[in-house]
Formats: sequence, C-alpha cells, structure tokens
Amino acid sequence: MYILAMIGLSAFAVSGVMAAGKKDMDIFSIVLLGTVTALGGGTLRDMVIDVNPVFWIEDLSYLWISLIASAVTFFMIRLMDYLFKLLLYFDAFGLALFTVLATEKTILLGFSRPVAVLMGLSTGIVGGMIRDVLTGRKTLLLSKEFYATPALLGGIVFAFLNYFFPDHEFNRIYAICLIFFLRAAAIQWGLYFPKWLMLK
Repeated sequence: MYILAMIGLSAFAVSGVMAAGKKDMDIFSIVLLGTVTALGGGTLRDMVIDVNPVFWIEDLSYLWISLIASAVTFFMIRLMDYLFKLLLYFDAFGLALFTVLATEKTILLGFSRPVAVLMGLSTGIVGGMIRDVLTGRKTLLLSKEFYATPALLGGIVFAFLNYFFPDHEFNRIYAICLIFFLRAAAIQWGLYFPKWLMLK
C-alpha cells in the first residue's frame, strides 16, 4: 500500500503540472502547483482531525516524490500531452486510493465513520480542487463530471465493510476498485449527471 500511495501521489502531481503546462509559469511555480495538488488533500485532512505532525512532515518521502514527479513532468510535458487520457486513469487511481486510505486512517484514530467518510472524500478531491482553482479552471466538483460521487460511494462502502467485517483483508481493495471503476467508466464513456439532477 505504501508503494501504491507513492504511485497515486505521483499521479496527482503529474495532473497538477499538466493543468499548468500551458499557463506560461516558470518551473518553480509549476513544481509548486504539482506538489500542492499531490499533498493538499492529505494536509487538510490531518489539520482538521488534528494529526501532528502532518503526514508528509512525518515522512518526507511523500514530499520528495511529489517534487520529483512534478519536476520530471515539467521537462516531459510534450510527451505527457499525448498521454493525457491515460493520466486521467492515474488520477482516478489516486482518487480511489487516497479516499479509502484516508477513510481507514480516520477510523483507526477513533473518529466516527461518517466523519471518516468525509475525511476520505476531502483527501481524494481537495488536491484537484486546489489545482483547478490555481490554474483558473472550473473545478470538477462544481461541474456535471462524475468525480466526487464515486469517492463518496467508495468511502461509504469501505466504512460499512470495516464495521461488519473489520478483519477482512480485502476491504480496502473492494472499495478502491469500486471508486476506480466508476471513475474510469465516466472517463471512458463520458458519463455525466443527467440534466434534471443539476441545479439551474
């Protein structure tokens, strides 16, 4: 899971750099944006539930991976443009992984399951929200994109599985797969919320 977390973190960092790739920013600004995208959700979670130190301060590997992934993407941005759809799937994987891991972490710290689900959701989506705000894009959360809902459903499923089957070793895998496949389906087939569900 630690290695998967690093992969998911890298995916978020890459998505942040790609979002800024055509904004005429210098390398410092772009690497900073990628790092904030990768670490933003988890940082907010740890601040809200009062975890000290914050996860990337306790283990600097998270920070270094984010910085390295952002810097490498900066120099390979032309190649990344051709892989944009593939990177959307990596982003979906990061969303799924961090939502579930954050939900589990919050439960293990003694918080209620509704709080854990909300912390998992915020961990999964806040980094992307920061990325979109800083690059002047409309955030996926506020659009008809099927983005936050898979994370919410996956967090709820994990909370239920953890409650009824606390010792089952595949609880995390089931929830991660649910989020990933729902988000991947939305990417592949352009699934959106129907218009009658959207606020006018």
